[in-house]
Amino acid sequence: MTLQIDSKTIERAAERINAYVHKTPVISSENINSITGAQVFFKCENLQKAGAFKTRGAVNAVFSLSKEELGNGVCTHSSGNHAAALARAASLRNTKAYVVMPDNSSKVKIAAVKNYNGEITFCTPNLASREKTLKAIREKTGATEIHPYNDLRIIAGQATAAKEFFGQIKQLDIVMAPVGGGGLLSGTALSTHFFSPETKVIAAEPKGADDAFRSFYSSNFVPSENPRTIADGLLTSLGSLTFPIIQKYVNSILTVSEESIVEAMKLIWERTKLIVEPSSAVPLAAILENKKGFFQKRVGIIISGGNVDLDNLPWNPALAQP
Repeated sequence: MTLQIDSKTIERAAERINAYVHKTPVISSENINSITGAQVFFKCENLQKAGAFKTRGAVNAVFSLSKEELGNGVCTHSSGNHAAALARAASLRNTKAYVVMPDNSSKVKIAAVKNYNGEITFCTPNLASREKTLKAIREKTGATEIHPYNDLRIIAGQATAAKEFFGQIKQLDIVMAPVGGGGLLSGTALSTHFFSPETKVIAAEPKGADDAFRSFYSSNFVPSENPRTIADGLLTSLGSLTFPIIQKYVNSILTVSEESIVEAMKLIWERTKLIVEPSSAVPLAAILENKKGFFQKRVGIIISGGNVDLDNLPWNPALAQP
């Protein structure tokens, strides 16, 4: 694979987005360290603008566009965090955002898109419907498409989270991120390669949506088909840009049970007082299930987002099914 993002690309992305994103804090919990046997550092992208790391990529992509390219607005399909992030980025440049969302998207994520004046079109919850609906909107409006993860500008923007992390915490043995479409993971892997090459990259994924795991270990793309997990941000397939980066620069991918995701999410809420969504808890769940592999290691976890529906918390027994 010819590398299309280098260290300068990520540094330029960091400069481009600097005025429009938070430098998010890093926290640790002695209690969680004791439970895991590792020294765990949480990079709090749940405290990012629009509540997720997705803001980084969306701002980088939108601010990379010319006025002409923005003339008819931007468009995308997304179940939530990218949709809100793109709507916010578009509003910063005074242009329109057209967003295709599955009709079963989280209420809190729908509300976030509307809050940033995004125009939502709902579709049935499958990739074919998302792409068909988006194609119709793109043809009708002339808007510029910004893919949720299969876009080099998005990947470079997401890479700034890990770059920033390495500037805050030195000598991490391992850095972890959840994986869905792979935008955050591929960006994290690239930043690690360029800025902290001694650090290993380990991804985490739900067992009920393990297409990245199967793709990685078979070295052949496996699509996400009928995924079942409460981690609604990790339902999508890897992209043609993200998969090769992950193959080259990620050390391993671990899968976790739904029970472990709920346990890890609850642990983060209780012990750190951070509100995180299920997808964000998947890396900690991987440590809880594989303590021996992380014992006495310095582990950095990028908490991907905090946009959770407070009326649909997974530890409520009546709502615990994915």
